[in-house]
Amino acid sequence: MIKLIARILDAAVLFQSIILAFFIRLNFEWDLMEDYSIIESSFLFAFIGMVVGILCKRCDWMGSKAGFSNIVAVIKIVSVSFLVTYFAGELVELWSGMDYFLPLSVLIIAALVSFFVMTFYRLLFKEVYSYYISGKYPHRKIVIFGGGEAGRLSRIALTSETGSKQKIYAFLDDDPSKEGEKIGGLPVYCGLDKLTQLQEELGITDLLISVMFISPKRKREIIEECLKLNIKVSIVPSIDEWVKGDFSAGKIRKIKIEDLLCRQEISLDNPKVFQQISGKVVLVTGAAGSIGSELCRQIITNKPDLLIMADKAESALYNVEQEFKSANWKSPIKPILVDIRDVKKMEQIFKEYKPDIVYHAAAYKHVPMMETYPEEAVTSNVLATKNLADLSVFHNVEQFVFVSTDKAVNPTNVMGASKRIAELYIQALSEYLDAEQGQTTKFAITRFGNVLGSNGSVIPLFRKQIEQGGPVFVTDPNISRYFMTISEACQLILEAGTMSKGREIFIFDMGEPVKILDLAKKMIMLSDKKVEKDIKIVFTGLRDGEKLYEELVCNTEELQVTHHPKIKVIKMSPVGFNRINYQVEFFERLLIINSETDIVRHIKSIVPEYISNTSRFTMLDRLN
Repeated sequence: MIKLIARILDAAVLFQSIILAFFIRLNFEWDLMEDYSIIESSFLFAFIGMVVGILCKRCDWMGSKAGFSNIVAVIKIVSVSFLVTYFAGELVELWSGMDYFLPLSVLIIAALVSFFVMTFYRLLFKEVYSYYISGKYPHRKIVIFGGGEAGRLSRIALTSETGSKQKIYAFLDDDPSKEGEKIGGLPVYCGLDKLTQLQEELGITDLLISVMFISPKRKREIIEECLKLNIKVSIVPSIDEWVKGDFSAGKIRKIKIEDLLCRQEISLDNPKVFQQISGKVVLVTGAAGSIGSELCRQIITNKPDLLIMADKAESALYNVEQEFKSANWKSPIKPILVDIRDVKKMEQIFKEYKPDIVYHAAAYKHVPMMETYPEEAVTSNVLATKNLADLSVFHNVEQFVFVSTDKAVNPTNVMGASKRIAELYIQALSEYLDAEQGQTTKFAITRFGNVLGSNGSVIPLFRKQIEQGGPVFVTDPNISRYFMTISEACQLILEAGTMSKGREIFIFDMGEPVKILDLAKKMIMLSDKKVEKDIKIVFTGLRDGEKLYEELVCNTEELQVTHHPKIKVIKMSPVGFNRINYQVEFFERLLIINSETDIVRHIKSIVPEYISNTSRFTMLDRLN
């Protein structure tokens, strides 16, 4: 309907502009008007203008779409209509023998008149619409942090959005030399400390971070100051989108909890990853999980010959398969519904597809759940890992990368201890192959902290609790964790495969641990809620097997640097393969007996630093 109205208005203006142009050209002498085909030429100009307007894509000039781009559309409509009408008039004169059907001077006057009138009522409508919207809805009062080119472009993008219920009042910048300047008539203030003053004087409700390059520390300071003042924070897109010219007001996003990481997000771009994966058959276990699926996304970009995605979660695996099919990747994929604990089926997969690289991400990872079912932790995290590693050796797999966890360091729970045993077995196997047989399969272990946004992690859990109106449950006010993004975790896994010579454990520089209580408070405030007033925080006490803080390195491990400043490698003391192999195989006997006490006691004998915490298995520590 809006498009139709716009076309009718444009046609009416074009029609009237020809008539007015004749009056102006003939000095308003009525007698001379009879010598020209005024009505016919007016209809011709209007008809051609309507056709051009329909063909012009930018015709939604009403409401929030009004802006400079629509003035450009007016120029297109008028100029094309002028040219087509001129040549059409010439043809009419030749065909009919008329001396003057539509004089060029009249057409020029009509084009100028129609351009100014069409531009005027577009701008008028925009102002009227803005006034209506501003009266109907309250303004968001915005201050832009960043007085550089990014801030200027943000101002233009925001002010061009009619009816967006927002108004920019000022700029903030860290550069003292910009103090007192004006950008688009708006003052520039220096320093974040001026934000309180602006809020008190102008009632600022929103702050937009619009700086092309900003350190994570400074970004965190700005966000935390805004949270303290109850000011909403948004941020402009990444520098890549600025460079590509893809920036628009619609791409400004709200602050995410990832923006409050206490360090710069690590990004790796190693051509060796492509060299290793390209043209290879790659097997990923746990491929339907949050880490496994992202790992598959990163692997597929490196053009493997075949990507095998193994998982026992039917629905999740189906969803990942559909995602990859819709993306039309050139590399073929093979989703396989299988439990990695099924040795016969896994052996069949190795025989049939002959993978060159194995990324083992499948595991049980929830601490309280594994504390309840220690036999499941043993079968999935220990025995299944052993079987996969053994199959990889038997079938001459080039690279085996095992995904571990920081909970394996000085573990206080069954889950962490089970992952520690898997680490010990892989390192012992790698050393045994190197010493006894000449190593064919290279083994690598990656160890990292909590992954933001992964299935079952604290972030989506808190988000769900906040959406439900609270309360947010925190186990202990002093509990802290290391955090990294899913993308970082998968980059480390791929990088470890290229760097490993066997037996190493790779870790990222995780920065400082984050207090979970602070995380919960910030997530509540980022949701435009107030802590305790809107959303309460309830302390529930440490869960079974949980500890207050995590570690990345054991006391017996030696931390060494690598070629990348953010990646460290751990060298462990050698472990006898025959001994650890016997200890792991002994679990199979204990599983037949099905005594969880005997199973956990055996775990503690393999991992002596495993001391249970807030668990029913603490009695075993007292007995030793």
